[in-house]
Amino acid sequence: MLVAGVWDAERAPAPPPPGQTAASGRLPGEVLCGRGGSGRLPGSSPPAVKDPTAVERANLLNMAKLSIKGLIESALSFGRTLDSDYPPLQQFFVVMEHCLKHGLKVRKSFLSYNKTIWGPLELVEKLYPEAEEIAASVRDLPGLKTPLGRARAWLRLALMQKKMADYLRCLIIQRDLLSEFYEYHALMMEEEGAVIVGLLVGLNVIDANLCVKGEDLDSQVGVIDFSMYLKNEDDIGSKERNVQIAAILDQKNYVEELNRQLNSTVSSLHARVDSLEKSNTKLIEELAIAKNNIIKLQEENHQLRSENTLILMKTQHHLEVTKVDVEAELQTYRHSRQGLDEMYNEARRQLREESQLRQDIENELMVQVSMKHEIELAMKLLEKDIHEKQDTLIGLRQQLDEVKAINIEMYQKLQVSDDAMKEKNEIVSRLEDKTNQITATMKQLEQSDKDLLTQTRTIAMSFVKCASNEAQHQYKLVKDISF
Repeated sequence: MLVAGVWDAERAPAPPPPGQTAASGRLPGEVLCGRGGSGRLPGSSPPAVKDPTAVERANLLNMAKLSIKGLIESALSFGRTLDSDYPPLQQFFVVMEHCLKHGLKVRKSFLSYNKTIWGPLELVEKLYPEAEEIAASVRDLPGLKTPLGRARAWLRLALMQKKMADYLRCLIIQRDLLSEFYEYHALMMEEEGAVIVGLLVGLNVIDANLCVKGEDLDSQVGVIDFSMYLKNEDDIGSKERNVQIAAILDQKNYVEELNRQLNSTVSSLHARVDSLEKSNTKLIEELAIAKNNIIKLQEENHQLRSENTLILMKTQHHLEVTKVDVEAELQTYRHSRQGLDEMYNEARRQLREESQLRQDIENELMVQVSMKHEIELAMKLLEKDIHEKQDTLIGLRQQLDEVKAINIEMYQKLQVSDDAMKEKNEIVSRLEDKTNQITATMKQLEQSDKDLLTQTRTIAMSFVKCASNEAQHQYKLVKDISF
């Protein structure tokens, strides 16, 4: 039976394990117990009870695998763009809706309690900037009134954009944000969610043309049609081992792809760190050059100040000498007024030139002082920029350490998966050894039965030769026994 669109693991018949036939329900070489026996080998423990939530996650993962595989195979054989009426595409959206609904927390609204998948999907636009356009398009659709309808429209638009796997990958990475919407045992919080996101990458080969605007997405009833995925029981027993191996290989390929992406991210971060270190070195060199220029300008300023002082002293001395000469000439040429006036005008002109020269030197000194202030301000700005670049470099190194830690964790998980595979192979080899031992025992019993029959015939023939012709009834009895 179905509970929220998921098989009930306790009532539904489970597929036989690898090597077990669907008709007999036992392993090859297993000794059948007598009437009323348990059918288990002596000393074996009863099967452990599975967690219902784990069974639900496994069932949803299997349904997602079947739905995605069937959709890709049918779409490739279909040979054209898919539309909304294509049955495998409709079943894919139903299965994805059930996967996203698994483990949702009940949120209390103003009038009632509800569970909706629009909340976590709406969170994608904050984590992935390219998803802002699709979220805005969903909000602008006029026919959608419920959050479930918006979520269904979002899934269809994401499939048409071929970005569904990228959007959901950004969502499952932020588990601290997902914990606000999902329980701790939900599919999106466990490894099954990552496996489903990895399977969604294969949908990028499909071209879909879906009309979302005119479709009634609020009132649709999402029911999984299991008749599209059910297979014959005889094929299940022979293909179960291949399915398990394929699932393990899919997980391995997903881990390798994720590791490749992490390596590319690490290499890009290394390149960025190298570029920042180069720019930092270049800025340090520019700062050293600027400091040298400032020192040179300060030396030139000091030299100009000394030259200005020397010029002022020479001017004052020249003025004093000029004054003495003027007084002497005034006393000497007091009677020649014209010569005195010319001498006076010449001295006045020289005084004006010296004053103008002094004013020019003072203006140049002011310009040098303003240039010094501008250079000091430029030094402060350069130091501030260098501190900001150093902070950015420290943050990038921290991100690099976090990425390395994630890579190590994924490698440990891969080692655990390989160890589990080795244990399963050892169990299979032990079962094969037990089967060979039982077969050898049966052959020995058959050989002993043949030897006993041969001895019985030999004894009977010897008894017949020794018997007399009068005991015909005894001979007849021995003949019946021997043959």
